[in-house]
Amino acid sequence: MGNRAISQELIDLGNRIRDRRMEIRLSQESLAEKAGISVNTVSRIEGGQTAMSVDIFRKIMQALEVDANSLLGEGVPETEENSRFQDICHRISHLRQCEQKVVLQTMETLVEGMHRCR
Repeated sequence: MGNRAISQELIDLGNRIRDRRMEIRLSQESLAEKAGISVNTVSRIEGGQTAMSVDIFRKIMQALEVDANSLLGEGVPETEENSRFQDICHRISHLRQCEQKVVLQTMETLVEGMHRCR
């Protein structure tokens, strides 16, 4: 039973890695290159066929521009709203700093306005 549980965890982790890779439109080859690992290693990780070192996990997180909780399936439950929110945050993170400031000021104004309406 213990090995099956570990295997399922590896499969789930591999699925989340593959889902994120596809979400940001990276091929396995591109992910491998960005993470400094082989394409075969990416394939085996995504297939849940192998565990990875902390160092490789960190490199994959950086290449996928995601935090550990997202890949480990912890934290906020995956819903369409959360997915849209994460996508918007990801897009904002790629704006120039002055543009990010405008977005944040706009969001703060909207949230304050909503609180006043209650």
